[in-house]
Amino acid sequence: MPSIDVVIPALNEERALPRVLLEIPRPLVRRVVVADNGSTDATAIVAADHGAEVVHEPERGYGAACLRALAHLTSDPPDIVVFLDGDYSDHPDELPAVIQPILESRAELVVGSRATGRAERGALSLRQRVGNAIASAALRTLYGAEYTDLGPFRAIRWDTLQHLQMCDRNYGWTVEMQIKAARRGIAHCEVPVSYRRRIGSSKVSGTIRGSVGAGAKILWLLGRYAWS
Repeated sequence: MPSIDVVIPALNEERALPRVLLEIPRPLVRRVVVADNGSTDATAIVAADHGAEVVHEPERGYGAACLRALAHLTSDPPDIVVFLDGDYSDHPDELPAVIQPILESRAELVVGSRATGRAERGALSLRQRVGNAIASAALRTLYGAEYTDLGPFRAIRWDTLQHLQMCDRNYGWTVEMQIKAARRGIAHCEVPVSYRRRIGSSKVSGTIRGSVGAGAKILWLLGRYAWS
């Protein structure tokens, strides 16, 4: 069985994290790393109390937190790394389905699709649905990559992830991964995943500023890599 590590970027998720960590299928997972992204609550303490390894990234940004967690794993890297959110919107118990295409050598990158899965009513805002549809259409048109979502719940082989040389430090992390995988001809696929209302408020889609910033960054990256 390949070694599997889980990365969870977290910002003020003290209420949600216990549920997330308890529902990760631990017999399959070697390590869980929570990247505390400058929380002002007890996120780091809760994560450690529930068996996670905690790293700190004071620079706010989803990508920055992910990169910090990956740097922590570099000394003893896994075969597969799984990313999921810390607000309990993803279903950690669906991890086996997300990694299955990699275990079967059908893909090196697997994205959990909320669009084709079961999304609880109100879990995805209209802005998120429209943004995902536009970005997915651009990925298909510009790069020939068939996606329906930019969902955070995803799995990727460690050596493949290193090959992608990820660098985005905020809103563009997920789409950067999908663009670079498509440009390099890396085998990828989606699996349907469930999605529920998060505990707490979204740091991105919950505000107009966050939504606009995320949308602009995603479109900029799609155009930038297509141009290059």
